Amino acid sequence: MYKILIVDDEPKIREVIKEYAEFSGYEVTEAEDGMSAVGLCKLNDYDLIIMDIMMPKLDGFSACKEIKKIKDIPIIMLSARGEEYDKLFGFELGIDDYVVKPFSPKELMARVNAVITRKNGAAQQAQSVMKFKGLEINIAARTVTVDGVKVDLTPKEYELLFYLVENKNIALSRDKLLSDIWGYDFFGDDRTIDTHIKNLRNNLGPYRDFIVTLRGVGYKFEFEG
Repeated sequence: MYKILIVDDEPKIREVIKEYAEFSGYEVTEAEDGMSAVGLCKLNDYDLIIMDIMMPKLDGFSACKEIKKIKDIPIIMLSARGEEYDKLFGFELGIDDYVVKPFSPKELMARVNAVITRKNGAAQQAQSVMKFKGLEINIAARTVTVDGVKVDLTPKEYELLFYLVENKNIALSRDKLLSDIWGYDFFGDDRTIDTHIKNLRNNLGPYRDFIVTLRGVGYKFEFEG
C-alpha cells in the first residue's frame, strides 16, 4: 500500500483529500504545517506528499526544499494562487505537479496516481507496449501503430502523444503542455498546441477521439479499459 503525507493547515481540506485517498487505497498521514511535515519525513518514508504552500511555521516551498535535502519524495503542491511565478518556483524546487485551489478531489487523485506511476513504474511502463483498442504505443521504441500500420510522427508529436498517454484521463491545460513539452523558454502561444493536436488526431485516424478537447482548459487522452 502506497503511503501519502497530506500537509495543509486547513483541517477540512485534509479531511476531504484523506477521504478520497483512502478510498483509492492509499495509507494517509496528516500534518498541519511545513515544520511537522519535515519532521515526519525524517522519521518515515512516503511515496508521495500533497502539500499546501501558505502555511504557518514553515511554508510549503521551504518545507519542500528541506525535504528534498534528505529524501527524494514526489511532491504535489496545492495553492490558492495560480501565478506563473509560483508554478515556476515550485518546479525549480523539484515538485512533480502543481494544483490550484479550489480543485476537484477526483482529479487530484488522478494526478497522484499519475505521479506515483511515473516514479515507481517508469521502467516497466517504458518497456511495455500500451494498447488502446487498435492503437499501440511503445514509448521505449518511440513507435506508434494504428490497426497494425506504423504511423510517422514528428518528434514533438511523439512527445505530445506520450505525455497525454502517461497522464491518461487527466485534464491538461495548454500552459502545462507548453511548459512540460516545449519548455518554459518557449516563445509561442496556445495555437502551437492546437496545431500539433490537430495533426496528431489526423495521424491516429479512427482513434482520434481518444484525444478529447476540454473547452477553455486544454486536452486529455481519455480511455476506459
